[in-house]
Amino acid sequence: MTTAPKSLASDLAPTGTLRASINLGNPVLAQGTPEAPAGITVDLAREIAARLGVGVELLCFDAARKSFDAMADGRADLCFLAVDPARETEVAFTAPYVVIEGVYAVPRDSALRTVEEVDAPGVRIGVKKGSAYDLFLSRNLAHATVVRGEEGVDTFRAEGLEVGAGIRQPLTAYAAAHPDVRLIEGRFMEIRQAVGTTVGRRPETVAFLRDTIEELKANGFVAESLRRSGQDEELVAPRA
Repeated sequence: MTTAPKSLASDLAPTGTLRASINLGNPVLAQGTPEAPAGITVDLAREIAARLGVGVELLCFDAARKSFDAMADGRADLCFLAVDPARETEVAFTAPYVVIEGVYAVPRDSALRTVEEVDAPGVRIGVKKGSAYDLFLSRNLAHATVVRGEEGVDTFRAEGLEVGAGIRQPLTAYAAAHPDVRLIEGRFMEIRQAVGTTVGRRPETVAFLRDTIEELKANGFVAESLRRSGQDEELVAPRA
């Protein structure tokens, strides 16, 4: 393990503790409770803190937008979010460490069969407010309408929408437990999960984070962490 210079610790963790915002709303990245979180993002936060020679404080949230707000507001030093242009004004990202897919769920008897067919007049898509797929769909849909809620699939079911959008793994599990729902084959987006910090950090601090993530992808740290948390190691992102 490479130990970072003290100057990086004072820049990235100015309070003397690395405050990392953890999104428990994405079960691929984090699991457990706010009192005992686990998963790849927790492991990465602890590893980065160890390399800086500081303690770590895990600030847990139930949605990506809340995790983002904590860092943007100065309550956190580090975040684990999907790379998106709407966030890059505030966040300096590493290359992704994990790549997951955004997929659609529909009622089993829906006439919608392909990803392309979803973007049509009269189609309403339930999304989790502030999620990567909310940002992506809001920017890219030409005809369908985004309907935001606390959970995309809950909004889809509660409001009788034509489509629900979400991450492949939890939506696959949901469809398996609800026979009246099926997934549309294929993905509508690739969600590139990365480590981020505020854009005002020193260039060498951001370079440290980027180099660390590349090392942890290459040496098997990310894959092993995913395995321990019951996730597919094939989700590891390619090297930058």
